[in-house]
Formats: sequence, C-alpha cells, structure tokens
Amino acid sequence: MTAQRFTNGDRVKVAEITGRRHVRTPGYIQGRHGVIERFCGYFPNPEERSIGLTGLPKIALYRVRFSGADLFKELSSAVADSIDVEVFEHWLREVEDDI
Repeated sequence: MTAQRFTNGDRVKVAEITGRRHVRTPGYIQGRHGVIERFCGYFPNPEERSIGLTGLPKIALYRVRFSGADLFKELSSAVADSIDVEVFEHWLREVEDDI
C-alpha cells in the first residue's frame, strides 16, 4: 500500500485508458474532471484480479464527484445534478486549479 495521493476537495482528471481489457471505470467519466469527495480505503486492484492476479498491493479508492452539466452537456436537466463515482487512484491525475 502506498500513502493516499489525494484529499477531499482535490481536483482530478480521470485518465483515458484504451485497449480491450476489463476496466472498473465507466467510459462516461474517462477524460473528465471531478473533485475528490472522500477517501474510501484500500482495496485489491479489481482489474488485475479479473485476469487471475492477486490485485496486491492494495490501492486507494476515492469517491469522485462530477457535475452533471459537465458529463451530460446535451441534457439541460442535468445542470443542477452531480454524480459520485468510486475511482481507483491509478485512474486519477492531478489538475491545475484553472480548469
């Protein structure tokens, strides 16, 4: 286990990882910006476990909040909504404050 990299309120960007493999991160948040809502703990990597590995060492899992308007620009009803998604740390990138 490594020390958690992000804290509540940090702005992050979800990586876009291509290729045909099992991923635990929904496509609709890949490449999008969000804010760390909370740290959820350390868990085995489910992407590695899906191919028969142990998924160890455990990695940090975060709940990330996304603006509905940013995710679903075509839906005017999404302006006031948000969605929280749990995302493993290896998918998250730091972003500058001016996004």
